[in-house]
Amino acid sequence: MFEDRSINRRWFLSSRWMLGALAALVVSPATAQDDLPAKLVSDLHSAFGEHHARAVHAKGIVLTGNFTPDAGARSLSKAAIFTRPIAVTVRFSDFTGIPNIPDADPNASPRGMAIKFGPADDATMDIVAHGFNGFPVKTAAEFGELFHAVGTSGPGVAKPTSLDRFLGAHPIAATFLTTQKPAPESYATNAYFGVNAFSFTDAKGHATAVRYRFVPAAGEHYLDAAALKQRAPGYLATEIAKRVKAGPIRFDWFAQIAAPGDRIDDPSIAWPNTRRLVKLGTITITKLSADQAGDDKRLIFLPNNVPSGIAPADPMIAVRSAAYPISFGERQ
Repeated sequence: MFEDRSINRRWFLSSRWMLGALAALVVSPATAQDDLPAKLVSDLHSAFGEHHARAVHAKGIVLTGNFTPDAGARSLSKAAIFTRPIAVTVRFSDFTGIPNIPDADPNASPRGMAIKFGPADDATMDIVAHGFNGFPVKTAAEFGELFHAVGTSGPGVAKPTSLDRFLGAHPIAATFLTTQKPAPESYATNAYFGVNAFSFTDAKGHATAVRYRFVPAAGEHYLDAAALKQRAPGYLATEIAKRVKAGPIRFDWFAQIAAPGDRIDDPSIAWPNTRRLVKLGTITITKLSADQAGDDKRLIFLPNNVPSGIAPADPMIAVRSAAYPISFGERQ
């Protein structure tokens, strides 16, 4: 994805709908830890600019459909979403906080997939996933530091830049930035990963740590450099609109089961692919949202919005869930 690790600013720059009270709460912190969500949003703006859009994954498209649970889900969790079919709202997106980033730009990876289970104004559960099995850093604070380093490492800044120093001290972040998959043929042919761990509790009270994985029924298909040159700046939205009109789009949702020694609190460390996968069910996407601009503005996906039987296990989830309402408020 990059020629070397000396990555400069160009890499990033080439209660119903919602939560006014929660946004006010996190904007008025009482402790240094409470300051972190607002600082994280500010650090993202320093890298991408402030566009009155999402601070990250700003460019996206909204679709709707349903989730059908699998029997395997009920063996892990007593959550009600695993007892019957339920409506879903799905938002696919490009990376960065730049609303008009071309889909073919390498900086648009990893792609995002966010899912809301149940009515969009009273959802039972939200999931936020992306197309890379891992995260660049261990903590939300380090994530903010990474993007602050990007924002202060533009052209003309003396070497080593703050980004050079950060990546030198965080080799996993350098790997994340330099080893993204090629651009997908479609949002529907990209796999997605929930990199933060959750705890599933069954009817007997037994808890299991899991991470999420979404596997496209159409298979994984990516574009080579020659094919990518032929794609328009908005090809992913155009393609998926055509695809869903022709027929349903499906993803199988799996829980990857932690084994002893797997890091629950460090999303930068991917669990081995040899870990057991349990199928939780199938997401079936059937149509585009009729109000793309309105839904994109109103929708917010909070990773800590979970039903009984599912609980956050990674501390980063709380910070992400406090930061998103701040970004939500900025785009209203």
